[in-house]
Amino acid sequence: MNFLNLIDEYKNEIVKSTQEIIKIRSVEEKPLPGMPFGEGPYRALEYILKLGEDMGFSTQNFDGYAGHIEFGNGEETVGVLAHVDVVPEGDGWLYPPYGGEIHDGKIYGRGAIDDKGPAIATLYAMKALKESGIDLKRKVRLIIGTNEETGWGCMEHYFKNMSAPNMAFTPDSDFPVIHGEKGIIVFDLKFKFEREQNGDIFIKDIKGGNAPNMVPDKAEALLVVKDRDSFTELYNKYKKEKNYPVSLIKEDDDFRVIATGISAHGSTPEKGINAISYLFDFLGYVLDDSNPIYDFVKLYNERIAFKHNGENIGAGLEDDVSGKLNFNPGLIKMVEEAIILTINVRYPIKCTSEDVYNGIRNNLKGTSIELIEDSSESKPLYVPKDDYLVEKLMKVYREQTGDISSKPITIGGGTYARAIDNAVAFGPMFPGQEDVAHQKNEYISIDHLLKITKIYAQAIYELAI
Repeated sequence: MNFLNLIDEYKNEIVKSTQEIIKIRSVEEKPLPGMPFGEGPYRALEYILKLGEDMGFSTQNFDGYAGHIEFGNGEETVGVLAHVDVVPEGDGWLYPPYGGEIHDGKIYGRGAIDDKGPAIATLYAMKALKESGIDLKRKVRLIIGTNEETGWGCMEHYFKNMSAPNMAFTPDSDFPVIHGEKGIIVFDLKFKFEREQNGDIFIKDIKGGNAPNMVPDKAEALLVVKDRDSFTELYNKYKKEKNYPVSLIKEDDDFRVIATGISAHGSTPEKGINAISYLFDFLGYVLDDSNPIYDFVKLYNERIAFKHNGENIGAGLEDDVSGKLNFNPGLIKMVEEAIILTINVRYPIKCTSEDVYNGIRNNLKGTSIELIEDSSESKPLYVPKDDYLVEKLMKVYREQTGDISSKPITIGGGTYARAIDNAVAFGPMFPGQEDVAHQKNEYISIDHLLKITKIYAQAIYELAI
């Protein structure tokens, strides 16, 4: 396969292109004319389409929502679905999150592994196939989305204007092949209370998290305290007993409590440490039952905090295909006389969202907490292991890695594979590799980037020949 040798020759180009697209802060922002998800996602889309055009591919921009890059003339189409938007960067980076800097053979930046690096790898895989002169019987199309992290309006718009590929994969998860993905729902737990400043501690504000599908790495509360000395002593006692990463800052007449966690993808909350849970642990220590939010804090600590499978709040579901439900409290905020906690759930393939909602509502009976459903459910995906697409991609993975023991797997993450029929996720993370998606110091090693470019080149070849 001489096209694989071409990829080594592209090394410097692949690295440079990855660095350049990382430098674009493509977090969804306020819509602008022709830029439905803000300037950043649009600029990232514009960049990769221009790169594809410069390589001699046919490209098309679909009103700033999405775009595609394609070559070939076959009646059938092999698709690759990738995205160039990213989650917010968060805090605590060693290197600039939009610097694309290289350190110890790794390219650092938000989106390096999710999903800008793999998108660039796919594009150069297509370039290698095109320049090798191989006659493919199917057309190849790289479809680029711009709000995968925040709603998938990009794919909805794209497939209103274009027919779906006959088969596809997305380079936005794990190897070997993801043949099943759990269902995804996002919902709020809303707690109303009387906002009265008549106790020893008054909560002026609570906020935390960056996105529902991220484990929050920071949460804070602004407190008004009557006896500041006693409160400081109580804080010191708490720190001595638990030594959790909770800090106390004096601000004029107020105290700001800041809890620090470790971010991770919302589909794997056990890989992070939830800052909201740290914050509520502290609030549970210093508040008494006279405080208007005491009941909510107590319930959170008993039924949600540091538990990742919904087992204490009526959502401990499990099946034999995809395992246990994943439960991530991703955002919290105080709005007037209410606290709103946003939960991201990945439920097992054989279950339904109604199973989740009914279980939680039954668990919350007798409390003053309201569950508010979101309409943007993503249903589970399941492709049998013996499907042509799965078997072809498994063949490529085994030949490229020498790993003959791995088998297709299921995940809690949600990928673009759900956007069409006959699609699966395929890489870019190898089994046992450090997962840095949605975390500070996200990176992709140059060796990894080149390896997946070769894997994707062979995958496209096998599916399109």
